[in-house]
Amino acid sequence: MTDIRYDVAVIGGGVIGSAIARELSRYELSVCVIEKEEDVCSGTSKANSAIVHAGYDAKPGSKKAERNVKGNAMMGDLARDLEFEFKRNGSLVLCFADEDMPKLGELYQRGLKNGVEVSILSGDEVRKMEPNITKEVVAALWAPTGGIVCPFGLTIALAENAADNGVEFIFNTAVTDIKKDAEGYVLVTNNGEIKTKAVVNAAGVYADTIHNMVSEKKLHITPRKGDYCLLDKEAGGHVSATVFQLPGKYGKGILVTPTVHGNLLLGPTAVDVEDKEYTATTAAEIADVVKKSAVSVKDIPYRLTITSFSGLRAHEDGDDFVIGEVADAPMFFDAAGIESPGLSSAPAIGVEVAELVAGKFDAKKKENFIAKRKGFVKLAEKSFEERAAKIKENPLYGVIVCRCMDVSEGEIVDAIHRTLGARSLDGIKRRVHQGMGRCQAGFCTSKTMEILSRETGIPMEKICKNSTGSEMLSRKM
Repeated sequence: MTDIRYDVAVIGGGVIGSAIARELSRYELSVCVIEKEEDVCSGTSKANSAIVHAGYDAKPGSKKAERNVKGNAMMGDLARDLEFEFKRNGSLVLCFADEDMPKLGELYQRGLKNGVEVSILSGDEVRKMEPNITKEVVAALWAPTGGIVCPFGLTIALAENAADNGVEFIFNTAVTDIKKDAEGYVLVTNNGEIKTKAVVNAAGVYADTIHNMVSEKKLHITPRKGDYCLLDKEAGGHVSATVFQLPGKYGKGILVTPTVHGNLLLGPTAVDVEDKEYTATTAAEIADVVKKSAVSVKDIPYRLTITSFSGLRAHEDGDDFVIGEVADAPMFFDAAGIESPGLSSAPAIGVEVAELVAGKFDAKKKENFIAKRKGFVKLAEKSFEERAAKIKENPLYGVIVCRCMDVSEGEIVDAIHRTLGARSLDGIKRRVHQGMGRCQAGFCTSKTMEILSRETGIPMEKICKNSTGSEMLSRKM
């Protein structure tokens, strides 16, 4: 890789890196995205609350507040153009005691200052809207512009569209050092050196490590772990809005929300950890999710829990997004400390950083930019007639592999062969939701492995759940 030179190298293939790459692809620039895992959306972007926040929570005037509101406003058009799941279901912030009403009022005023549509509802009004809200609720903040999104659907859509517009994605490649040279930067990786004129740091919980390779003004990011419980689709209608509790020291508390896939999601906890790879769930944290969610919503059918998981948020010591060119490292741009509401803010951050970088190059916009992207076939959502037409077009759509999610072999093959096609079981799962149902891939894993091996030529014993080292078989069959 030593002779390759890009105009811009984006480090990190999560939702922020992919959003920036997509916006950079509008310009006459050579761009690459360097991702240490085997696929995009393999870190924080895959394990979060999947919420598009309305924007009432962040401190007025902060980067979080401004980018959140802008990103929220962009999400609807982006979902239509790139065909990923997004729904404005609104959000509620519950108040449980009269003495806490001033805090709710402060949140209301903060929302108004941030330019968000908000109102305060009485407890009875809330229960009329959401019958399963507990009787202890005395009032709530209502924000109708709040939404829910598929985080991997959003990230993959941005990445695919960026790739369709010429961005090169380099996977399984970790940046271990950065050197300055006369023309820009040399990125030292486990796969050799990559030369670039500019760098965008969108490395999530590792963004401080990357930043500190080039700057004397150091950043420090604490991984903040959050545990979640995901319930079966049978529980998906228990609430229709996203239900929060009044924010505390470590964030927005335990939420209860439907997902765009029809499940019910509970969480997250908030525990600061040192290990940037530590995503184990614990019995104590799951118990905390169960206990606190019951304060907000009654009769949650916890027996329908199909999985638990955890994710890491990149909490920077300054408690705000770090965005912009680094003062002592020209042509090096940070998008660091992007914790909640980072997912909501991603479209706005993408535009902002791309404009900063393109401005340094005085780059012109392409005349042939591809603004739209075709989403995945979702056979389960189609009518009988539409299914029959797809099966006539390709008989593989008639072979159901994942019975829980009603995913066909044709959909899995599509996920493998389209732009930035899946090369792991998790890659397939994130694209077409195979294995996300009640049995959690208990019945469909072996067949999916056979399809992946057949379509890619990867030997069965080399097929991984995700990154190298997660091979599913211990020896050749």
